[in-house]
Amino acid sequence: MKVKELEIEKTGMVLKLLGDKTRLSMVKLLENNECCVCEFVEIFHISQSAISQHLRKLRDVGLVKENRRGQWIFYSLNTSSEMYELVLNVLAFVPDQNSHLKELEKQGLRINCSI
Repeated sequence: MKVKELEIEKTGMVLKLLGDKTRLSMVKLLENNECCVCEFVEIFHISQSAISQHLRKLRDVGLVKENRRGQWIFYSLNTSSEMYELVLNVLAFVPDQNSHLKELEKQGLRINCSI
């Protein structure tokens, strides 16, 4: 099996972005889920603008993609990114974060910004 070579600059940028624990946790959540900014605000207890900045950085390098539904934007991991395999390999070492979403569901806050 041939290993895909990635551009060193872009790989370094992706790894640097994933070096932030909030972004790393966000990407781990997006590995198997689609999430809205409002959910991340509840999970991480930081402002909507801070969450949006994290997501913008991840989107700008192609790690996440947006799906607009009405006035809301939902984020997911970009499986067509050239960095997808690298990200999956990193995420294999990151503890599961789905308990955060289960807690939101229990509180009735899971995807509370639906149309």
